[in-house]
Amino acid sequence: VQTYNRVNEAFPGGSDPAEVVVKADDINAPEVRAALADFRERAVSSGASRGPVDVTMHDEQNVALVYVPLVGGSDQDEAGESLDKLRDEVRPATLGKVDGVEAPITGQVAGSKDFNDQLVGSVLPVFAFVVVFAFLLMLLSFRSLTVALTSIVLNLLSVGAAYGILVAVFQHGWGASLVGAEGVGAIITWLPLFLFVILFGLSMDYHVFVVSRIREARLRGRNTADAIRHGVVTTAGVVTSAAVIMVAVFAIFGTLSMQSMKQMGVGLAAAVLIDATIIRGVLLPAVMSLLGERNWYLPKWLHRLPDLTHDEAPEAIATTVRDDEGERGERGERVGV
Repeated sequence: VQTYNRVNEAFPGGSDPAEVVVKADDINAPEVRAALADFRERAVSSGASRGPVDVTMHDEQNVALVYVPLVGGSDQDEAGESLDKLRDEVRPATLGKVDGVEAPITGQVAGSKDFNDQLVGSVLPVFAFVVVFAFLLMLLSFRSLTVALTSIVLNLLSVGAAYGILVAVFQHGWGASLVGAEGVGAIITWLPLFLFVILFGLSMDYHVFVVSRIREARLRGRNTADAIRHGVVTTAGVVTSAAVIMVAVFAIFGTLSMQSMKQMGVGLAAAVLIDATIIRGVLLPAVMSLLGERNWYLPKWLHRLPDLTHDEAPEAIATTVRDDEGERGERGERVGV
């Protein structure tokens, strides 16, 4: 990396300059030629490039390709600022003044910057959609405002833990040697949004599975504390088995040499491990135990919402309760004998 930086300082812009694709009705028209010359001059005088700015003409297609080495080179932030100067200052002041001329700017830096800008612009809408949709689904499925809120908070904790581990390992280098990621210093651009969607879905899967067993036990007549114990105990084996499988699979991705696959594998494996142990095994039952009967709170004005619960019929619940009581009675008689 140090050698690459020295080469980049000696030859700014590297081997992949910005490419300005100039298209006109007549690329050889005097005003177009003058605009191209002005663009070359201003690209250097504005500080966006140190030159040389090369122009390749394609007369038959009425297209000219302008290659502009950007100041900044491998420094994406500085190169992005140079690109902004070309797009926002140099191009409008030169090529933009000629009617019928189109001059989009592309290249590696432009593609990376546009992709990052599009991702950043999508973060809030995606986060909002996933969180709101999950909240409404939990609210309608469990008929409890408390369950819906706690599910969102716990799922966000799981995602936040994954983000923290990625930053610690790949950005700050804590334990990076353990996964072969020394000197990376950055996180792949698309990974945070990708991990959020995947992890939120996995976390919701665990949460629905555990809380469904707790709610069923509560509807069968158990008190909240007993229902929580029953739900956690009956789902522990399945949740643990599923988590072990997923952690093992994701950990394999963490051993690959590609940084994108390595970061994805480490992030997913760590998040699933934390979610299945600390989040679902400790925080979920702890929070529900502290809330007690408030777990099933639903304001009266929300009762008009559609009911998507999948509870058993009252007759089945009553039969189950009688069977449980009868079984306990028989066990008591056998113990007495």
